[in-house]
Order: sequence, then C-alpha cells, then structure tokens
Amino acid sequence: MEDIKMTKTNNQNDKSSWATGGGLLLGLGAGFFFLQTSALLFVGCLIGGLGLGLILTAILSRIK
Repeated sequence: MEDIKMTKTNNQNDKSSWATGGGLLLGLGAGFFFLQTSALLFVGCLIGGLGLGLILTAILSRIK
C-alpha cells in the first residue's frame, strides 16, 4: 500500500509532462506570426512545437 502512495506522489512531482504543453504553446505563438502568410505554416509550427515538447518530455523523464 505504501509503495502505491510513493509512485503516486512521484508522478505528481514530475513536471516533465509540462514540456509537451509548453512546446505546443510555443508553436502556437510562433504560428501566429506566420498566420497571415500561410495557414500551412501555422499548422506546421503547431506540429513542430508539439514534437519539440514531446522530445523534451522524453529527455527530462530519462534524466530523473
């Protein structure tokens, strides 16, 4: 029972999953600069930001 509590608190303290949302917001912000130029660049920035966030999440979770 105590082992389950340990893993639950460790998962709550793990902030590496925030990198996915942060990367997506970064892509959104960069995409707004290209929105008037091309809608495909906007979508590309969103996908690129999501990919960057997922890669960063994998790196951060491996370090801990």
